[in-house]
Amino acid sequence: MDEEAPDVVGPALWVHRGPAPPMHAPHRHDDLEVNVVLDGGLEYLFGGERVRVPSGCTAMFWAASPHRLLAREPLGGSDVCWIHVPLAVVLRWSLPEEFGARVLSHGTLVVPTAALGAHVAAQFSTWREDLAAGGDPAPVLLEANAMVLRILAQHRGGEGGPGPAGTRPDLRPVALMARFTAERFREPISTADIARAANLNPNYATTLFRRAVGATLGEQLVRHRVAEAQRLLLTTTMTTAAVAHAAGFGSQSSLYAHFTRACGCSPGTYRATRSVTAGSGAAPVSRTARRSPR
Repeated sequence: MDEEAPDVVGPALWVHRGPAPPMHAPHRHDDLEVNVVLDGGLEYLFGGERVRVPSGCTAMFWAASPHRLLAREPLGGSDVCWIHVPLAVVLRWSLPEEFGARVLSHGTLVVPTAALGAHVAAQFSTWREDLAAGGDPAPVLLEANAMVLRILAQHRGGEGGPGPAGTRPDLRPVALMARFTAERFREPISTADIARAANLNPNYATTLFRRAVGATLGEQLVRHRVAEAQRLLLTTTMTTAAVAHAAGFGSQSSLYAHFTRACGCSPGTYRATRSVTAGSGAAPVSRTARRSPR
């Protein structure tokens, strides 16, 4: 099997309700994505990590990293509410400091939907009607902002809240660096290249990024490359040397060292002990299919 090339979709405000679309290949888009599973269940592959979202739960993640829907429960479909909000819009919201560490670091937050209120499904229906009628998206974005805050609060156990004014790091340059890394990690880039994407001094950029995301620029770069190596090992028959090149590692020995440190086993052992099951759908999600209700 050849390398799976992620389908790149442009960011856009998008709201939908319906069964999960089938996916053969991963895709990515520069949006904050929220999936509210009302019935059935979903299982995603993010890099080499499987994430299951059962009925009655809501998942939130930054969709800039390649992700793929592996399975739908039941196989015939599920009832899911979807919203995608461009990250550029989200960064203008007043969000707590942990947004960077929990979302921009490519974490997937899964929380009980009940914590978001009993009106969730009706709210999505209202959003769809408003947008379909060509109305002002501002009310949709305000309510989506509140939903994101509730998800973050639920994920941290309901404790704490946004820090005092002036304590939250500026997430705009952090997002620029995170986006640059997500898009270019397969290339021979350095931390200086990443800092330059946000017009920052490398030392200051690393400090700012670590404060917001909980990892240095170098660590974030390795995270991406390891996750891509995991994905390729699970979903293709590429040789380890080819995986090392495709994932952005300069050599097979570099892949082996970083992969073993991160995963606790060699790339060969990882591939031999894990597999992606069949039944993950029939086709990649196209740009048109993702933006238009089925």
